[in-house]
Amino acid sequence: MMNPVLSLIVRSFVAIPVTVFTGLITWLLTYDGYLTIGLALAGGFLTHVVLGVFMSSSFLKKHGLTRKEYRYIQKNLADANKKIRRLNKSLFSIRDLNSVKQRIDILRITKKIQKMAAKEPKRFYQAEPFYFSHLDSVVELTEKYNFLISQPKKSLEINQSLIETRQTLNELTRVLEEDLYQVVSNDVDHLNFEIDVAKHTINKQKELKLPEENRWLKK
Repeated sequence: MMNPVLSLIVRSFVAIPVTVFTGLITWLLTYDGYLTIGLALAGGFLTHVVLGVFMSSSFLKKHGLTRKEYRYIQKNLADANKKIRRLNKSLFSIRDLNSVKQRIDILRITKKIQKMAAKEPKRFYQAEPFYFSHLDSVVELTEKYNFLISQPKKSLEINQSLIETRQTLNELTRVLEEDLYQVVSNDVDHLNFEIDVAKHTINKQKELKLPEENRWLKK
């Protein structure tokens, strides 16, 4: 995700000197106060807008996305943020020491996927099952679990539902781990390729050294 605060700072850093410079030149040429202010503000505003369009285009080009794709991804990431906030609230409202590790893992994985997709938007496509199915399921289940476990008196039926919900959450945690793996799968493949290349280079170097060492042994 393009950092809006950083983008604003960069654009302002460029636009303010342009505004001052435009105003100074206009004043020296016309000595007209209203015209100076008008052109200075127009120059700064135009610089701000043009630079914003340029930065946005560069960002999209870098990540291989169209504006339509980026808007689509941003909308889904914004929806996911709301769901993750609900998830966070539910997970830490649950008063059950036995499931602490599981809850931490669920939140860690979901936030990791969201953070990676926000930083590199194209990764969103590798995590579509997470965004369109698995995240909804884990939010609904944790909210249901939170509701059931908060009941002052628990019937056999409630206790059975709690057991089933915990089991399903265990399975969903493994599904989320697989979602995370899919998001980083290209990086893993690239790393494995680099390792293979490095091993091949090392082996070639060893092969080249062997004849030279044999020559010295003969002497």
